[in-house]
Amino acid sequence: MRRLLLIAPLSLAVAGCGILYKQPIYQGNLLEKEAVDQLRPGLSKQQVLGLLGTPSVADPFHAQRWDYAASERTNRRGDVEIKTLTLHFENDRLVSWEGEYFPEQDLELARKTVRQFGPNLPREKEGRRR
Repeated sequence: MRRLLLIAPLSLAVAGCGILYKQPIYQGNLLEKEAVDQLRPGLSKQQVLGLLGTPSVADPFHAQRWDYAASERTNRRGDVEIKTLTLHFENDRLVSWEGEYFPEQDLELARKTVRQFGPNLPREKEGRRR
């Protein structure tokens, strides 16, 4: 009987681990598609800062390379997708760029979140303004 009393709560505790709610998390740089589309060779570092903002990784040993990294937890299991947009400079002028990024699409992200994780997020009231 004692064994059963020990096994039952332990089984229930372990069985519940798969149903925990995990909120989607976006970390890093969510870049606007319009801003990335404006990149062109010859832009200065200051102009790129104005378009994309501060890079996630500015390596002091590679001052002519900027990395805009972002990650997204995609589902309840906690799978993470990582994308990096890398910009290369020569003499403080943009030469090339490569990689992928998460375009900032607030409405699409909101719809996708409700579809994946359920209507657990608070709704804004129509008459309420900030």
